[in-house]
Amino acid sequence: MPCLNETLSLGHCIAVAQEALRILKDRHGLSGEVVIADNGSTDGSQNLARKLGARVVDVPSPGYGAALRGGFAGAHGRFLVMGDSDGSYDFNDAVPMIEALMGGADICMGSRFKGGIAAGAMPWKNRYIGNPVLTGILNILFRAKIDDAHCGLRALTRDAFERLRLTGSGMEFASEMVIKASLLDLRFAEVPVTLSPDLRDRAPHLRPWRDGWRHLRYLFMLSPIWSFIVPAALIGPIALTILAFSGAEWIGLTSPGGFFGNYWTIIAGAGLTLAHLSVLMGLTSQFYGVQSGYRVPGRNTSVLAPYLSLEAMLIGGGLMVLTGIAILAAITAYWSALGFHAISSVFPAVAGTCLITIGVQNMLGGFLLAVVCGNDAELLKHAPAAQDASSDADRSKSGRARAA
Repeated sequence: MPCLNETLSLGHCIAVAQEALRILKDRHGLSGEVVIADNGSTDGSQNLARKLGARVVDVPSPGYGAALRGGFAGAHGRFLVMGDSDGSYDFNDAVPMIEALMGGADICMGSRFKGGIAAGAMPWKNRYIGNPVLTGILNILFRAKIDDAHCGLRALTRDAFERLRLTGSGMEFASEMVIKASLLDLRFAEVPVTLSPDLRDRAPHLRPWRDGWRHLRYLFMLSPIWSFIVPAALIGPIALTILAFSGAEWIGLTSPGGFFGNYWTIIAGAGLTLAHLSVLMGLTSQFYGVQSGYRVPGRNTSVLAPYLSLEAMLIGGGLMVLTGIAILAAITAYWSALGFHAISSVFPAVAGTCLITIGVQNMLGGFLLAVVCGNDAELLKHAPAAQDASSDADRSKSGRARAA
């Protein structure tokens, strides 16, 4: 339990958690402990927790996520349960969560919407706007297929916690856990839990708008496909289509004065360079996730990896830069032959400039990929093999079916 000045509710939470441990002992012979991850309480919460039989782990780094990470790291069990220490959750609901982990799930989420939310336990904007919207976006981006992505009562195995490599320090920790578990194809289960009004005499630490933005920002930070590749896939083809029409008109395949004039050609050139930059950023984010261990390399990533080494990127970018320079040199010679009068079409200049810009971006992107992947020509050398990832995915699907 993360704790920051919770003396009013801590005794109740510890008692209910100990009751849940007794049930697990009677049913399955499991022994456990109550760990209080204290985030710098000044009201005596630490002494109260020890007096009631809990173990206190001091976590100096501030924040909900930092407290939970510190508590998990200091816990001794192979099954880990997290829940708030404000009295809003019934830790007896964690018993079926542990049973789901024993049945093969890696993570078991609680669903407040299936279990029941008491009057006054959740603000209306959280219940009807914040949670459904953020959970819906998470399910779309990461295909997690869960009902309540922000439930504070959940359980996971020690192995899952170590594989997730969680880093969030604030409320976005809840989303980070689900996102990284989905990216690693961990096996999910979900059980109903209840939510009651908390027992505190002060406002909660949660700040809906600030923490909602932190969640949303994190969703897109860990989704390079939607943040970078999808915009590039929308902009790139449109830009190429405009440039193709402009080029056809320039070489005489179509009559002059078509729909796309010089202004559209310039805009298309800018769009193409932006699309290329967006693809580079998306690929870099994708490989960073693989190298960091919270993303498995997919088939497309494995196919692209040999062509994204620093050497390949430098050669490809260099050839584009040289081609662009040659085009601009030819334009300059042609312009000189015309007595430096204005040239009717800007297409050749845009094409040459785009090639130079994209070539430079390619070379810089090669260096960035090399930095992200540890200065290694083989981008996936230290990552899990693609075939291992696919077998993990198969294992995950069967596990999810069992949990369902």
